[in-house]
Amino acid sequence: MTPYDAASPQARPPLIDGFGRTVTYLRLSVTDRCDLRCVYCMAEHMTFLPKAEVLTLEELDRIAVAFIGLGVKKLRITGGEPLVRKGMIGLIEGLGRHLATGALEELTMTTNGTQLEKFAGPLAQAGVKRINVSLDTLKPALFRTLTRGGDVAKVIAGIEAAQGAGLRVKINAVALAHDNAEELPELIRWAHGRGLDITLIETMPLGEIEADRTDQYLSLTKLRAELESFWTLIDIPLTTGGPARYVEVAETGGRLGFITPLSHNFCEACNRVRLTCTGTLHTCLGQEDAADLRAVLRAGASDADLVDAIRLAVDAKPKGHDFHIERAKPAVARHMSTTGG
Repeated sequence: MTPYDAASPQARPPLIDGFGRTVTYLRLSVTDRCDLRCVYCMAEHMTFLPKAEVLTLEELDRIAVAFIGLGVKKLRITGGEPLVRKGMIGLIEGLGRHLATGALEELTMTTNGTQLEKFAGPLAQAGVKRINVSLDTLKPALFRTLTRGGDVAKVIAGIEAAQGAGLRVKINAVALAHDNAEELPELIRWAHGRGLDITLIETMPLGEIEADRTDQYLSLTKLRAELESFWTLIDIPLTTGGPARYVEVAETGGRLGFITPLSHNFCEACNRVRLTCTGTLHTCLGQEDAADLRAVLRAGASDADLVDAIRLAVDAKPKGHDFHIERAKPAVARHMSTTGG
């Protein structure tokens, strides 16, 4: 079977869901495994997927190429921690060929930063120009607690290596009412002082964990009001393809994003879908919708069959998520590490 060429003149019409939203952004999870155990993301003693259930690198590439052929312009590699997967750079190099043709506009990654010292250079050489690094605190002891054993110095060294390789780095920080709330202004100053954008994220009710998310929930609407008591926040029209709303902090000269799935959802303009490392396509982060593309592939599907399965799933994309922090059970049972961060 001849592989489908996403850049060919036979590229299909774009992906449009039942509410008229065009899907142009795929978040592609390559593994559910991670070298950290962040308390809001996964349980301390996770049971990870057997290898047979995880898509091969070739299968990941084939699905990604099908999406590119359907008009997806931005592709974000996620996990778990994507850089713990063997062969990851080879996959990214392969996907980078679609940057050269113009079929893909951006290839990015979300990482915890622990492997960046080793991989920053190869990522840049493969065509990645921008990455997100998850970092919730600069305090070594608190970082060890939140990640269950991680070393913040390793992450900071990885960020420095990424900047040295020419990658633009944005920090992602989950706002936690009792752990890092008081530190967030200092984290913002630190990021802006290094020329880094930073986005704050409300904790999301995904998957059963030991922690009580209700206790940790911090409204970013409330936090923004507090920041405005000592900083000037200027709304700007910046968009990076995701759900963040950005401001410029006049006093630091840096950009600050807010992702607010609970206090102000972002569903009306959602252009994103997520593929798990097992080949399950979720068209909404906060709903239990799912289409099994692994089953389609392993049943011997043609490229046309794969495209039909993708279109069918996107056509059923829900209008919005169902996040409510006060509920006893999470909105969906799957962990963020399984869904793809």
